[in-house]
Amino acid sequence: MDKAIILVLLFSLAIFSQNNKEPETVKKVDLKKYIGKWYEIAKIPNSFQKQCVRGTTAEYSLENDGKIKVVNSCIDEDGKRDEADGVAKIVDKQSNSKLEVSFVSFLGWRPFWGDYWILGLGPNYEYSVVGTPDRKYGWILGREKKLTEKQLNEAYEILKKNGYDVKKFIMSEQ
Repeated sequence: MDKAIILVLLFSLAIFSQNNKEPETVKKVDLKKYIGKWYEIAKIPNSFQKQCVRGTTAEYSLENDGKIKVVNSCIDEDGKRDEADGVAKIVDKQSNSKLEVSFVSFLGWRPFWGDYWILGLGPNYEYSVVGTPDRKYGWILGREKKLTEKQLNEAYEILKKNGYDVKKFIMSEQ
């Protein structure tokens, strides 16, 4: 077999196996440091945020029952604030890095939950990289409206390491 064909096969196998492996979350999240306001820096476009044209934020606060209150907001094309209230629950209590989030409630019952995995954090929680096991969704969040070039590059490296196609991410306008 030709060496070039073998190399192509090995490269293809490496790509395939990386994308079939679940993304790796951070080892430990200090929830007291994580809560607060985050600005959306970049995202993979999705249907549930299509109305958002700028100013997208997420605000998290700890509830007495151990869940996390979530308030996502943005400015729509008419210049109005759009807000979605939800709740997050910790799935992996050892690391606090795997959560599920719900924004749909029927009289307190929440039938739909989405994965929210923390794949990366800045050393002082100045940025967060969030994704899902299927890599369909992804966000880069920051404590400030902009990240430094170094921080943004670190976030993209975390995404690449976890099998994300960073070309799918678009920068968010604040």
